[in-house]
Amino acid sequence: MRQLKLYTSLWAMQPHDPTGVKLPYDQVCEMVAGAGFDGMAIDLGAADVDVAHKVRPHMQANGLTPLIVAFPKTIESLEDTLHMAADFGAPFVDVIGQVTPIEVDAMVPVIEAWITMSKRIGVPVQFETHRNCITNDLYTTLQLLDRIPDMRLCADLSHYVVDREFWFPLSEHDLGLVSRILQRSDSFQGRVASRQQIQLQLDFPQHQKWVGLFKDWWREGMADWRARNPSGDCIFVCELGPPEYAMTDAQGREMSNRWDEAQVIMGWVRDIWADLGGDT
Repeated sequence: MRQLKLYTSLWAMQPHDPTGVKLPYDQVCEMVAGAGFDGMAIDLGAADVDVAHKVRPHMQANGLTPLIVAFPKTIESLEDTLHMAADFGAPFVDVIGQVTPIEVDAMVPVIEAWITMSKRIGVPVQFETHRNCITNDLYTTLQLLDRIPDMRLCADLSHYVVDREFWFPLSEHDLGLVSRILQRSDSFQGRVASRQQIQLQLDFPQHQKWVGLFKDWWREGMADWRARNPSGDCIFVCELGPPEYAMTDAQGREMSNRWDEAQVIMGWVRDIWADLGGDT
């Protein structure tokens, strides 16, 4: 049976809205579970292992599954995170690798070493499409996919929209490049970007062309995932980051409510999943 599992991010919940208030972990987990999310990503770039252990019992008490996001600065350092993810019961580790050779030929053994480590420990890894890491550039990532058949992705397409400064509407060539990313993606992350901004407000009229583009990509990605997976969980993380991801006004106030927007994205994704056939 295939199921859609919706997560948010602990990073996105601190603070959780434009007030700037940082809620304690028990309240965060109650909010997340109460809104209908299945799990929460613990970002080890925005937090640390100590925070992960502190939030864990509150996640367990609210029936939330943890997802570990790792930023390994060496090949070897991913091993401890994989063991922690196994102990936490995470479905996989989302790797935003900080080992960043310049040449593709030097990148390949880094990715292969992490995949081999993952298989030995028994925790899958997915490489997030993200700036300032080994998958920073769309073109380089496509070359890595060609070289490494076992390389699987977590698709956060917002980074590549900004990185490539895609014109709207995208050319058929550029849409085809994104499709190649989606065809190798086993999970997805939700925020809407433009060619200049990493995180747009969802209801501003001038942003609707980008909202439509991302909804189309999420549909394409989930449809492709379903075609490849007769069973299992399709994980989608609604990840709307705090400032400076979130745009602010002259007083430093956020220009939209990210908690409300996360739930809007959750609703969109549920509708897309249902339209594709739902849980089968």
